[in-house]
Order: sequence, then structure tokens, then C-alpha cells
Amino acid sequence: MKLFEKLAVKLSLTKAEITLISVLLGFLVLGGVLKNFRSVEKAETLVKKIETARYREEEVDSLIALASMAQTTVKEDVVQGAETEKMGTATEKRGAHRSSEKKLFTGTISFNKASKGQLQKIPGVGPVMAERLITFRTTKGGKVHEFQEFLEVKGVGEKKLEFLKKYFTLE
Repeated sequence: MKLFEKLAVKLSLTKAEITLISVLLGFLVLGGVLKNFRSVEKAETLVKKIETARYREEEVDSLIALASMAQTTVKEDVVQGAETEKMGTATEKRGAHRSSEKKLFTGTISFNKASKGQLQKIPGVGPVMAERLITFRTTKGGKVHEFQEFLEVKGVGEKKLEFLKKYFTLE
């Protein structure tokens, strides 16, 4: 108790005042510690919520479905490329010359099922546009419901949309 008496004399305070100040300072430190502890708990809880939200089962299933669709499309493209290559070498052996003109495509294609090669058969759709259309379709979950949605694709405006409507069906 000599410490309180010395402090009381130096600060010219009574023992009761020093005790009260000490208790208040103790509560202040305790409050700071509790506040910091609660904020750490909240941060941990938020991190756990974000991690669980990031990998929900539905999202994982949709990512797996997209990957399998892309794999199927790649297989179709490889098969079509091999067939085209065989046809090209056969015509070269016969001495036939390829015409520089592209055969005009007539008919319609189901856009939701079309491969990159099938899309390229449409006049005005090259490899880059076909890739953009396929990427667009996969971001829409593999199915496009309205023609107006095509306006989101880079390079498709009103004129191009009207042109594509002639060749696409959205079954």
C-alpha cells in the first residue's frame, strides 16, 4: 500500500480517487482486449462464410458440366478436322484444284448444339466469331433463350443479329 500513498501524495489525490482511477483504467484495457477479440471472431466467421459460398455444390456441378461440354466440343472439332483433312488430301491426289470461293450455306443450325466447325459454315462467321459465340453460350449455361442476348457478344450488332437470325434456331 505504500505505492498508493506515494502516488496519492505526488498527484495530490486521495486513496479512493486513485483506486477509482485504477479500476477505470483496468476496465478500459479490458474493453480494448474484448473488442479486438470480437473483431477477430467476426473476421474468422466472415472468411468461413466466403469460403463456403465460393464452392457451393451447384457451382461445382455447373463448372463440371461446362468442362464436359467443352470436352465434347473439342472432340467434335477434332473429328471434323480429321475428316476435312482426309477430304482435302483425297482431292489433292486426284489433282483437283480448290476453288477460292466458299460454298454458300443454306438452312439453319441449332445454336445451342452447334460446334465451332458448324458455326464457321455460316457466311460471315470465322474462327474468332465462332469462338466468341461458343464462349458466350457457355457463359449462359449452355443455352441461349432469346436472339437479343447475342448483342452481348463482341462484334454482333443489330445488322449482324438480323443476319444470324436467318441461320440460327434456339431450340
